[in-house]
Amino acid sequence: MSSSVCGRTSDYQAVVKMVSTVSTHLFFLLIGVNLIPTAPEVEERPFQAVHGGIGVALVKSRKRVFPVPHTQEPNPISEAYGYCNVPNSTEQAWEGHSPADYKLLSVQVMIRHGDRYPLYSIPKTKRPAIDCTLSPTRKPSHPLMNSFISHMGHGGRGHWESPLGSIPRLPSHSVCEMGELTQTGVVQHLHGGQLLHQAYKHRSLLPADWSPRQVWVETTGKSRTLQSGLAFLYGFLPDFDWTKLTVRHQWNTLFCGSACDCPARNKYLEEEQRRQYRLRVADAELERTYVDMARTLGLPSRQLRAANPIDSLLCHLCHGLSFPCISAGDSGTGGCLTMAQFAVIRRQQLDDEIDRRRVGLYHKYAILAMYPYLNRTAAKMERVAKSSEAGRPPRAGGEEVFTLSSAHDVTMAPLLSALGLQEARFPRFAARVVFELWKSPPVTQGQPKSRGSKGDKSKAKAGELFIRVLYNGEDVTFHTTFCRSHNRHASQPLCPLKNFLSFVRRDMFSVVNATSYQEACYRRHG
Repeated sequence: MSSSVCGRTSDYQAVVKMVSTVSTHLFFLLIGVNLIPTAPEVEERPFQAVHGGIGVALVKSRKRVFPVPHTQEPNPISEAYGYCNVPNSTEQAWEGHSPADYKLLSVQVMIRHGDRYPLYSIPKTKRPAIDCTLSPTRKPSHPLMNSFISHMGHGGRGHWESPLGSIPRLPSHSVCEMGELTQTGVVQHLHGGQLLHQAYKHRSLLPADWSPRQVWVETTGKSRTLQSGLAFLYGFLPDFDWTKLTVRHQWNTLFCGSACDCPARNKYLEEEQRRQYRLRVADAELERTYVDMARTLGLPSRQLRAANPIDSLLCHLCHGLSFPCISAGDSGTGGCLTMAQFAVIRRQQLDDEIDRRRVGLYHKYAILAMYPYLNRTAAKMERVAKSSEAGRPPRAGGEEVFTLSSAHDVTMAPLLSALGLQEARFPRFAARVVFELWKSPPVTQGQPKSRGSKGDKSKAKAGELFIRVLYNGEDVTFHTTFCRSHNRHASQPLCPLKNFLSFVRRDMFSVVNATSYQEACYRRHG
């Protein structure tokens, strides 16, 4: 891709800088039309609902994952620029922060793949001219790009669960294939992994001679998730030892392993999709917009809808390309698709977001969709916690202290909802959710044990366990369902791990009037 295509034009930079000054004051959209799969194992639905992110990454101020209260209408175009997630060398990350002398025991990360080429093309228009080969001299780039490309060439030394071994470890087409990870996507994850490398390098999370058991990497079978995971891992562990690494395959986008069967989850999903459809067909302005776009292109409006035009339009926006134009022909008026039309589609998605939260069907779906992943997360934390107990002999090879799950928007969006972060911004390209497990310091010799006063339950006991949850570098622990009521101003400012364990094992099912996953999935209703 030439620098004129890959780079940002001066006009584009001006627009982005203008947008970035207002983006943190804008509302956002979480889930919308067709972004949830028709079946949990189905690949993500491409940008029929592309929603705003957390501000264009060209400013030094820390980007927010929750909206700032506002009095003006949200700007859907600003939200789209935030979703693009332009790589930002000044971005701050709050991973690794804790009270003094607390020990970091484990980190579990879920990422969404980075910037990708569209999954669909708009009929009768030229596809975006983007080069998906990697070049350290082409913008955006990263200081690790050269060594990353070289290191991926030795991937045959690693261990790959089928079918991952047959998937290219780098994007490699001079004309991008549909859904292919772009150089921007690789840079986003090299940057994200490097942020965590800096955050944890003084926390003794992994020893220099880490064992194969201590690093767990898993991904779906799409090239963009595999390649994103490898870029993130390389940023986090530069020049990692391939012979120690096993990359595991998750066949289902919900990362539910052997616990994917859940009839009630599918029922909530079907009801949610019907709600979305009813709201969409009732929107007269949206229908007029599709008719206008179809008239320009000389297509039936149904065919245009099926082509999911916002997917391709967002790619144009993120890469600084003009929207598609065609000449007048026998069946079409000709002209260009417009930003105003793009904004109407996104405005409808905002309406859908409001209605989605009001009805609550998606949250019920999310609870059942993400229980298997959350239960696995909790089990790993418990194993690591037990292995850290004084006097316990270490397990041969250690425990899984670092887990990386490379996933999709249809994985991360329900995860956020299940955690109670329904107000969080929709997962942008290369979004990340981080779970940290912490342990309070032991009592030193001659120091009295901290018991606190009778009325003070806030002070941590020696060796107590705590959890932090971070989204795109911001601590959102006290926005989660399981720690929202915790007194964060107490002398113990972290969230007890037991809150999270109780939530996963029982409390989260109260939303669906059940006490267990089995009951929630299989109980007969009515």
